[in-house]
Amino acid sequence: MTVIRRSRTGSPAGHRHRPWPLCRHCCGLALDLGSARTRAWLAGRGMILDVPTVTSPGAGAVHPIQRGTIVDVPGTARMLDRLLGHRLPRPTRPLVVVTTPVLGGPAYRERARTAVEVLRPRAVLTVPAARAIALAADADLSRPLLVVDVGAHLTEVVLLLDGVVFDARRTALGTADLPGTGATAEISEAVTVMITSMLRQDRTSLTAEALSRGALLAGGGALRPDLVRRLIGGPHAPVRAVPAPHTAAIRGAAKILRAAHAHPSAGGTSPPGPGPLPR
Repeated sequence: MTVIRRSRTGSPAGHRHRPWPLCRHCCGLALDLGSARTRAWLAGRGMILDVPTVTSPGAGAVHPIQRGTIVDVPGTARMLDRLLGHRLPRPTRPLVVVTTPVLGGPAYRERARTAVEVLRPRAVLTVPAARAIALAADADLSRPLLVVDVGAHLTEVVLLLDGVVFDARRTALGTADLPGTGATAEISEAVTVMITSMLRQDRTSLTAEALSRGALLAGGGALRPDLVRRLIGGPHAPVRAVPAPHTAAIRGAAKILRAAHAHPSAGGTSPPGPGPLPR
């Protein structure tokens, strides 16, 4: 998890470490900005949004996020303001956790930070989507773990070690590209190619160990039985879908939000290290 913005002002004295929803002076928001859908989780209320990622509804809708890239920062900001500006309590400034594509890099995080500024956050944290998925699944992060995230327009295969990204692959292919049932073979083949590449380039036994445990499958692709059957029958290892796989990333981000709320960095001070995560 990376801190990408922290304001100089702290939260009101005596309220920083109270749990939600008891703390009326605190506000926390988790965001999952997907190419197809945007999801939001608000502290004390749970999931409040699961809507198409478009700048405005209607026939003239523009998609500001494409293939795991924020291509229109002002458009993303307008979308967030339209969807969330009226839902956040005033005058508090929210602590925001945003999931990011693992291979989105600093450019994605910076664009996400810029877009989220419209919500007047006091701090913004980013978390790789694969780690959020693992947290939502209550996976054992002390051992190597492979996460396969099949979205609408992007598929990522990520190897986590102690919860940190050790290796990753991605392809600009997702369920929205596959209108027919038989076309799921393309995603299955792409996942196989990415895992094979990771195995060949890994000079340790970590990828093989993770595969022996079985890979976690998440994203909208995990809701398609035809794709799940293909991946389960793949040549490498067992695959298991996480519960409610299409919302796993936002639920994991919500866990991190709860932990971050009690962390000293939430009040604007420099954190001494990573805090514990709730189970």
